[in-house]
Amino acid sequence: MASQVQGVVAMAKGEPVSLVTVVVPDPGSGEALVRVQACGVCHTDLHYREGAINDEFPFLLGHEAAGVVESVGPDVTSVQPGDFVVLNWRAVCGECRSCRRGRPWYCFSTINATQKMTLTDGTPLSAALGIGAFAEKTLVAAGQCTKVNPKARPEAVGLLGCGVMAGLGAAMRTGEVGVGDSVAVFGCGGVGCAAIVGAHLAGATTIIAIDLDPRKLDRAREFGATHVVNASSEDVVEAVRGLTDGNGANVCIEAVGNSKVMEQAFYARDLAGTLVQVGVPTPEMRIDLAMIDFFGRGGQLKPSWYGDCLPSRDFPMLVDLYLEGRLDLDRFVSETISLGDVEEAFHRMERGEVLRSVVVM
Repeated sequence: MASQVQGVVAMAKGEPVSLVTVVVPDPGSGEALVRVQACGVCHTDLHYREGAINDEFPFLLGHEAAGVVESVGPDVTSVQPGDFVVLNWRAVCGECRSCRRGRPWYCFSTINATQKMTLTDGTPLSAALGIGAFAEKTLVAAGQCTKVNPKARPEAVGLLGCGVMAGLGAAMRTGEVGVGDSVAVFGCGGVGCAAIVGAHLAGATTIIAIDLDPRKLDRAREFGATHVVNASSEDVVEAVRGLTDGNGANVCIEAVGNSKVMEQAFYARDLAGTLVQVGVPTPEMRIDLAMIDFFGRGGQLKPSWYGDCLPSRDFPMLVDLYLEGRLDLDRFVSETISLGDVEEAFHRMERGEVLRSVVVM
């Protein structure tokens, strides 16, 4: 029998979200029903509300979540009722050209639940990133459930479902930061701070945090930045070079999604250095680089999708690091809130007051 639960829905572009009754079907083939325990308020959810992703309203928001599997479809063997899972939006298909090449972290045909969750009048809901976890229960593809150690705190490890994993992976996977490297992180929100943590875990010795907001720079130090640069008052490129013996950083991570910031990151690299873009730009943004600079500086320019993570490989490992005290995910949780507080949490996020508000069910 279908479940009726409370969920946070964006009914129309730019309108405040609504707490409404959502109908969640029983799981069918390849699907799992998850009782959500915690879900982070991510900027991507605000993008959905503002119509910046697409116009398939109404949206059931929320995607950065952890919970317990309540039931599964008849053919599901990867998880079972009672499993504690972190939800992910990259359920690899195993069959696309990237999966066949042995690169499932680039899967081009990720899987979502087939059935739609709906409003009580039957209106189908578009689940944010195929998850829709601002709800007491949600229906997802079984491959979107990654089983992890149940001793972990849901509020913290659920953040691996999106922003924290994006930042960690930008450093550890896409950027391939190594022992002794210098790293510059442009933008110190949740993703940028996670990139700082990832650089530290990977063995970087010089970690430079760059932002316009002094509050975020103070926070970046808490996450492991060895130096900070205030972009509102300093020449960013010269500052990074000055902190790296005049050379530039081995890896520059752009965590803003801004063409001007990307240009700064490009020129702040050492020769043959790597530029990772993990900040999500808007469709109209463009970059303008002299070809001789592109050629002459060498190195790599790499966009980072979801931190190039493979959830089945990375989530359990990172949760274990968290439980061992080597990865402080609790520090990312600024506050815990209820489902009815999501709209105000969006405003606090826009004002830069929080890293992550986390809805607790």
